Amino acid sequence: MSEARAASGPQAHVRWGIIGCGDVTEVKSGPAFGRLPNSSLVAVMRRDAAKAEDYAARHGVPRWTTDAEAIIAADDVDAVYVATPPSTHAHYTVRAAAAGKPVYVEKPMATSLAEADAMVRACDAAGVPLFVAYYRRALPRFEYVRARLDEGAIGEPRLVQLELHQPPPPDPSEAGWRWDPDIAGGGLLMDVGSHGLDLLDHWFGPLDAVRAFGATRLSWSRVEDQVVAALRFASGVQGVAVWGFNGTVRRDAITVLGSLGRLSVPLLADGPVLLEDADGGVRRHHIAHPQHVQEPLIASINAALTGAPERCSSTGASALRTQRVLEALLRDARSED
Repeated sequence: MSEARAASGPQAHVRWGIIGCGDVTEVKSGPAFGRLPNSSLVAVMRRDAAKAEDYAARHGVPRWTTDAEAIIAADDVDAVYVATPPSTHAHYTVRAAAAGKPVYVEKPMATSLAEADAMVRACDAAGVPLFVAYYRRALPRFEYVRARLDEGAIGEPRLVQLELHQPPPPDPSEAGWRWDPDIAGGGLLMDVGSHGLDLLDHWFGPLDAVRAFGATRLSWSRVEDQVVAALRFASGVQGVAVWGFNGTVRRDAITVLGSLGRLSVPLLADGPVLLEDADGGVRRHHIAHPQHVQEPLIASINAALTGAPERCSSTGASALRTQRVLEALLRDARSED
């Protein structure tokens, strides 16, 4: 069965329920479900009743609850969006799959490869599709980059360099769950670092070898706050990646060196795509992100569920590859501690 179709076949209209209507759903994702044709958001869940009620009122959602099972079991919910922290992704995905409902789950897919694999197996066994919120795969800016790479704008891609540096929170007490290994699995490498690795998989195909060194520089940190990696793709492209979350410097860039030029684009920040030819000439292309950055990916999910020919590029299978790479990087990094 195709990963992009439920066992029951396409639906005319998809009624969505959200488990975990926190910050990520306010602008990035939540509003998109009601903006798209043949789609609506009918119910939301959050453990804090006041916050769940407030979210529903502000976003025009008919129903709210503090019980995730009420979302999963609801007859008027066709598909479930799991937007909780990573430590509960596997639990809710498996429960939704058992109820026969397609699942869209936030990234990182899970806190471990074992959990991610269990999610894929549960959805396969139930005959329901699984999608993961690696939404950069569908953003116009990054699809423009992919098209330029595919058409040979810089010749044969040979080397990719990914560099991402962000300062830590000024007050450790404000670090939040992303720095908690019990909830996030591996700190900001898992959270924001996963976006870059998944995007490179989309552009160059699966990674077949990775090596990493890691360090924990911050005295209060329980996770690696610096990781340096070497990457090798099955397609022949090689790469290096550096993630740092312990200093004052901000740096955000993906650079692809080809046989005839160079291309660069920021991963998280706003900024242009730069195309440099062999003579040093540079062309700049600025492609703004949509207001709701997950909307293009959600549109492809909705299209797949309603029987349109469009396919979603971020599935359980593709996200499982990213999870496997993350686990290998962290295993290497921790072996150096």
